Parts: sequence; structure tokens; C-alpha cells
Amino acid sequence: MGDNGYVIFSGNSNPVLSQKICEYIGVPLGGEKVKRFSDGEIQIEIDENVRRKEVFVIQSTCMPVNDNLVELLLMIDALKRASAERITAVIPYFGYARQDKKVAPRVPISAKLVADMLAIAGAARIITMELHAAQIQGFFNIPVDNLFIGPIIIEYLKENFNDNMVIVSPDAGGVERARGVAKRVGAGLAIIDKRRDEPNKAKAMAVIGNVTDKTAVILDDMIDTAGTLCEAASSIIEAGAKEVNSVCAHPVLSGKAIENIEDSPLKKIIVTDTIPLNGKALKCEKIKVISVDELFGEAIKRSYSGESVTSLFY
Repeated sequence: MGDNGYVIFSGNSNPVLSQKICEYIGVPLGGEKVKRFSDGEIQIEIDENVRRKEVFVIQSTCMPVNDNLVELLLMIDALKRASAERITAVIPYFGYARQDKKVAPRVPISAKLVADMLAIAGAARIITMELHAAQIQGFFNIPVDNLFIGPIIIEYLKENFNDNMVIVSPDAGGVERARGVAKRVGAGLAIIDKRRDEPNKAKAMAVIGNVTDKTAVILDDMIDTAGTLCEAASSIIEAGAKEVNSVCAHPVLSGKAIENIEDSPLKKIIVTDTIPLNGKALKCEKIKVISVDELFGEAIKRSYSGESVTSLFY
């Protein structure tokens, strides 16, 4: 329990990140038991008094997505029923964010449903990072702090890449993110014109902008199967770039992602630890991990103390 009247708990999705965040803040993780019935039902028990305390629950809703989501909901409910003063769900990676609109008849808007479930469970605030679409904040009727990758990646880009750099958005939806980083590192901007025929399959068509003889850095919110990323990398090399790298906040890395990355012209992929890397990804020499522990640690401290978190957004 923190001396300042707040407690931090962690789900099982990313305990290493949760521990690093607590070490940065200087408070121990709260104790809880997460068990399962024989049929797979999750059972939660909070091991310390949270009455009238402010509580933060750290849990990425990454794979296994549904298990981690239900575990988060049950932890929030347990804390609410234990009379916690305010519960903030700290969700470094917010799953179901790609399903944020109706793209065909008779499909759910899953991101909105998840937002409703979190609020009904008892969350009073959400702290997350690089939502797939920023307008998902509007799906919540509670405050949402959507942190950006910029503060932790800009210095890395300046130190590790030369001046002849161009930031590339892999699609039209990511232009605002790419433009913001390009402006702060003094780089050019390019965009991939992409056509998608079915989920997890994309075809990169053309590069808009000058990448000739430049060090290209593709900036995106997530890598899933890496199909889009590798198609984009090939297009950029064909357009005359000297080398191509990538920065992605969330390393989902499902399916044949690592094989796709290994076979691609990508030189280096910089990701964060919002999602823990799996076995194949840990062995991939192209992948470099930068931690978000300080970013989330600052957000938690400022959220509790009532300070502005605006400076963490840019």
C-alpha cells in the first residue's frame, strides 16, 4: 500500500511491467489471489484493505484477450465491493480497439461494449496508450487518458538514426501520429496508400512522399501479423529508401508475425513492453524493446495528485 493513500494492483497479463511501474513510483504491488475453478472460471480475492483508498489496476487486454479482460473486470468489481474510493484501470494495451465501427452489416462495435463493461464494473477512470483510434475515448462516459509513444521514442530516434530520416505512416489513419513525431525529430513525412481486402491481410500500393536515399521509420500503433508492415517496408525500399525501420507501440505479434518480419527488408523494429514478447519474438534480433514504465508511472502519480498529465501526451 502506498504511503499517499493509493494502492496498485496487477493482473496476470504483464506482471513484469507492473513491477517496473511500481519500482519507478516507489510503492509495492498490492496483494491479490487469482485462482481458477476446474471449468476455467476466474476467482479473485484482494488480500489487503482498500477501503477509502484510491486504487490503480494494471492490466493489458492482450492475448489471451478474453481471459485478461474478464480478469480485469473481476478485479475492478472486487475492489468496488471492498469500498475502494476510486478505481482507475491502467490498460497499457486496450484490446478490441480495432473493432471501433461497423464495417459491415450486423457486426458489433466491440470497443464500445468493452468500454461499457469497464465502467459498469466500477472503473472511474482509464489510463491507456496509443488507442487504435483516438475517438474511442468518446465511447467512455468516464475520463480517459490516452498516452502517446512520442515522449519515449523521440530521443531514441534522434540518438539512433541519422538526420536524413523520414517518418512513414502505414495508412491514412496514422498520419496525425506520424506528423507529430516527424515534426519533433525534424524529419520528413511520407504515407503508404494501402488497400485491405479482409482482416489481417493488406496490400500496400504506393508511397506518397519522398523516401529516396532516406532512412525510413514506419510509425504505427501496433504490429499484429506484421503483414501490413512488411508490405509497407517492401514498398518503401522499392521507392528508393536506403533502409527501413519501424516503431510500433504494441507488439501483438500473432500468427506468422515473426516469420514475416525475418523475411522482410525491415532492419530494426522498436516496440514497447505494453505487451510482453513471446518466445519467438524474444529471439528475434530485429526487435528492440523500450519500456513504458516511467510514462505510466508518471501518469499514475499525476492522476492521484491532481497534476496535469497533458505533458505526457506529446
